[in-house]
Amino acid sequence: MSHAPDIPPRQRMPKPVRHTQLLDAARDLIRAAGTDEFSLARLAEHAGVTKPLVYDHFGDRSGVLAELYREFEHRQRETLATALQNAPQDLGVVSGVVAGAYIDCCLAEGRELADVVAALAGSATLTRLRQEAEEAYLDMCRSALEPLSGPMEPAGLLAIIGAGDALARRALDGSITAAQARSALSKVVAAVAGDAPEHDGEDHA
Repeated sequence: MSHAPDIPPRQRMPKPVRHTQLLDAARDLIRAAGTDEFSLARLAEHAGVTKPLVYDHFGDRSGVLAELYREFEHRQRETLATALQNAPQDLGVVSGVVAGAYIDCCLAEGRELADVVAALAGSATLTRLRQEAEEAYLDMCRSALEPLSGPMEPAGLLAIIGAGDALARRALDGSITAAQARSALSKVVAAVAGDAPEHDGEDHA
């Protein structure tokens, strides 16, 4: 009498662990084929889970993409925080650290991030996420730079983001090297910080 082979039960994971696994699987799919063909059904198949489980975690396709973007921005802030921990309190050095962390994190994400941003373009979700992420990142930049430069204007801080994005794109497509991107952005950061009103070291009654 033959017996059917034992089929191992589907592995159950704690929800946070499963969430991370699904995001990793989504990143794999986007890295391989971009976002045009990306769907929750393909994600479920690639991750070896049911479609209802994927819907439970993300709601819809935009929910997955938004989570990937949010995860990137979190890593970017962590990268900057780590880089700043042991940086000497010198404006030129800190400017270079800010620039290097921004470029390196963008390059580590590669084209996947650009595909995610493009797929979410025009959506209210991306607009809100980007604004929140920029504010959080620039608060970190301000905290690192202002003790060395004096108060910085919001418009100047935004210039760091704009220049960083443009330079990272060019480094990704090979138009410039990563080192050139870091060097150029470091100069932008130093110029923005150097334009801030200097502390005069005196108390005024």
